[in-house]
Amino acid sequence: MVSLEEIRRSQRAQGPATIMAIGTATPPNQVNQSTYPDYYFRVTNSEHMTDLKEKFKVICEKTMIKKRHMYLTEEILKENPKLCAHDAPSLDKRQAIAVVEVPKLGKEAALKAIEEWGQPKSKITHLIFCTSGCVDMPGADYQLAKLLDLPASVNRFILYLTGCNGGGTSLRLAKDLAENNRGARVLVVCSEMGVIAFRGPSEAHLDSLVEEALFGDGASAIIVGSDPIVGVERPLFELFSATQSIVPNSGDALNAHLHGIGLRVELSKHVPHLISTNIEQCLIKAFKPLGISDWNSIFWATHPGGARILARIESELSLKPEKLRRSWDVLSEYGNISSACVFFVLDEIRRSSAEEGRSTTGEGLEWGVLFGFGPGLTVETIVLRSIAI
Repeated sequence: MVSLEEIRRSQRAQGPATIMAIGTATPPNQVNQSTYPDYYFRVTNSEHMTDLKEKFKVICEKTMIKKRHMYLTEEILKENPKLCAHDAPSLDKRQAIAVVEVPKLGKEAALKAIEEWGQPKSKITHLIFCTSGCVDMPGADYQLAKLLDLPASVNRFILYLTGCNGGGTSLRLAKDLAENNRGARVLVVCSEMGVIAFRGPSEAHLDSLVEEALFGDGASAIIVGSDPIVGVERPLFELFSATQSIVPNSGDALNAHLHGIGLRVELSKHVPHLISTNIEQCLIKAFKPLGISDWNSIFWATHPGGARILARIESELSLKPEKLRRSWDVLSEYGNISSACVFFVLDEIRRSSAEEGRSTTGEGLEWGVLFGFGPGLTVETIVLRSIAI
């Protein structure tokens, strides 16, 4: 007879979870950050608020963003004027748009990842969908499964309103699924759109201007699985460990609440300080088993939450300029895409590694870290091991 322990072992993978493919997508509508203040105050009928517009120009300049992608076009906003007001009841209209468009954008990223993976969609066993762009039942995971024509037996998970740490949260869940279910192939999709939060300016809510200057729309997808099929599947990164922690005394630093007017974000100016002064403890805990304590000896896939966050991390940890280069690049080209953003960074790391002739997918280095920062303040820390190119 087969023992229960043998049955349990047979149900689990032998090797670590790996990222096998990455895909990204953005809406076609692109906005230039240098001209966005004029555009934003015009489309929201707020050009009379001249002082506030000047403040917004300064905020946009300090973001270090060159351009972003947005689903909302001027035509869509003209057809839906309540989205342009700051406090108009508009959740129904926002939801009507987002519950359709968020899964569709996710599909674009997913198809790219599946194409790179090179296996039929029927081999996807699990689907994780993460978004802060809408809330609905059946959820965006269900809608995406239909759009992709995935098997009815696919095991679905939906992560709603996790915020900017959602990419790391999704990856942590995918690691557990892949390693504890032999043969599992997990499709992770993070799709974010600002439809649920876009609104006109208000003197009483200056933090909303930061949100309007910082966030962009986009989707990313990855395929995660253990025990890659030799000659068929090509892993990019191994997932060595994954942990989540809450920054002490940070509960009020970053919040987002859903109201009849949409999602309203409350952002404290102390977020960069709180993250940068607590991140090293996460690194020490994660890399102690490996005997690594030189943070310049690893590659970094850090969520580009904002220019001040990246600059403070560089300063606090005495990082060389090239360590966060890919995070700066993604921030400049796309803005902050919430949960989807960190996989854009990881995609840039593996692509640049190949283009520059590096020896591994992690910029020539063996070990690296993926960070996600979000409401809570919540920090996701994923230790990555790169694969030889």
